[in-house]
Amino acid sequence: MQANPPAGAPMPDAPERVRLGHSPDSDDAFMFYGLATHKVPEEGFAFEHILRDIETLNHWAREGRLEITAISVHAYAAVADRYAILTHGASMGDNYGPMVVTREPASVEWLREQRIAIPGTMTSAYLALRLFLGTDFAYDIVPFDEIMDAVHTGKATAGLLIHEGQLTHTQFGLHKVVDLGEWWFTETAGLPLPLGVNAVRRDLGPEKMARLSRALKASIAYGLDHRAEALEHAMRYARGLQTATADQFVGMYVNDWTLDLGPRGEESIRLFLRRGHEEGVIAREVPVDFVS
Repeated sequence: MQANPPAGAPMPDAPERVRLGHSPDSDDAFMFYGLATHKVPEEGFAFEHILRDIETLNHWAREGRLEITAISVHAYAAVADRYAILTHGASMGDNYGPMVVTREPASVEWLREQRIAIPGTMTSAYLALRLFLGTDFAYDIVPFDEIMDAVHTGKATAGLLIHEGQLTHTQFGLHKVVDLGEWWFTETAGLPLPLGVNAVRRDLGPEKMARLSRALKASIAYGLDHRAEALEHAMRYARGLQTATADQFVGMYVNDWTLDLGPRGEESIRLFLRRGHEEGVIAREVPVDFVS
């Protein structure tokens, strides 16, 4: 269902406080640069930026704690009654994405028998790996920014990487077993792997949801149109990456898919969640509503 409230509705005189949750990562910082620096119309809202790791935001969404929040696509299955998905702000892996790495070259067959360090069971990376393996697997939950080191030092046999580790794992001498974005692209005849979205709480009502959608799209567009200054801002959250690597990472996850999912992006999200239900990872069918 596509929610399309009327544009141009009157806005309140005093800005309404809205809590906006996103992760302290370079791609999210790039995306929200326009709003954080008040360079785009804020549609009558005063945004309070709440920075937390994605698994914390996933759990908070189950409580409906924030009005608008970044969440994993997998987590949306648990909060679809509270939130709708904005068509702006998604992170899509277009033939790339989370990957499993090891200290030594390894096969998928070997991987099925190992304990894998994962960043959380509500992440889309976990669901994608579960779909790829076609069966349950043993895992340990490890903070996402500690997984590479855990594999490198031998504390973990294999690790599921998200964020910048997809680009920097070779610096630790780690070996890719599978890139789940590449697998999904082949599996679905060219669809991007849906990883994260921005969701808005339904109880705000159609008119406010539409204004929030416009503000978010304006922020993403501003960053893409003013790339150098937005990237300079994003470097504060790049966790030591070189500028060129951070720019590459931002380009992977803030792009045309982020500006607007479009029909194929929406199709991929619905398919991803449906596959999760068919495999028994998601308990029930998930109704997916988008706000444009």
